[in-house]
Amino acid sequence: MSKAKTSLRFFDDIPVRSVWDDETAKWWMCASDVVAALVETNNPRIYWATVKRRNAELFANCKQLKMVAQDGKSYNTDVIDDTQLNALIALVKSGKKDVFVKWLSALGDSVDEKSKVKAYELYESGMINEIEVGTVKGLQQIHAYIFGGLYNFAGQIRDKNISKAGFTFASARYLKDNLKKIEAMPETDLRSIVGKYVEMNTAHPFMEGNGRSTRIWLDLILKKNLSLCVDWSLIDKKDYLTAMEKSPVDDSMIFGLIEKSLTDKINDRELFIKGIDYSYYYEQSE
Repeated sequence: MSKAKTSLRFFDDIPVRSVWDDETAKWWMCASDVVAALVETNNPRIYWATVKRRNAELFANCKQLKMVAQDGKSYNTDVIDDTQLNALIALVKSGKKDVFVKWLSALGDSVDEKSKVKAYELYESGMINEIEVGTVKGLQQIHAYIFGGLYNFAGQIRDKNISKAGFTFASARYLKDNLKKIEAMPETDLRSIVGKYVEMNTAHPFMEGNGRSTRIWLDLILKKNLSLCVDWSLIDKKDYLTAMEKSPVDDSMIFGLIEKSLTDKINDRELFIKGIDYSYYYEQSE
């Protein structure tokens, strides 16, 4: 499983897993995850098993591939391709069908989806090992790689003032000087590293794509200095967003969330890919 290509996306905050199969050269989606996204049921696996049994001919070609479950272990899991996915959507009773189909059709076409693939590639290609750790240049390298060809400002420090949800980020006029000061901040322990991360987030050096870039940047700093990284799947989306909203005046909440989610699995490919999936999930609009 360590070499399997996997992807995790969220529909209405419900995780839907996919895995790449080399034999068929295509992505397969977890059938019970699709059921969980569409149907209100306490046991989507039983629901899926019932649907499959009653419509054996429709689902004769579904496969079993290894997928990582919530307990972190890999299990043979029923997966379906596009044809079976459409059949399943047609069979289940759900008021979410139209929204789900629209969500599916958008996968792969948005800037987020395309940059997410490039974030995977940053790791897969080994380029992540060439990134300068803890510097502004390093953050620019990350941003340029995952957003290159998608934004014309990929990797470029903004020269315009921006705000979000009523909060105004660092003035563009003084941004470069501010970034030099942030770059010089110490990385001696977790407290100082989180403080540096918060300051970089508050500075918001790019027009778009800051959070997705700085979370990778943070993990590289933690890996270099503490031989640790964050298991982002352990941090609830709402808790993270609330903590980051408070962080410019009080970083204790984000410090606590990060501290409790640290792991020494710094070279675990599956953990990195899952971290990217959750990082992008944080950016999804409610």
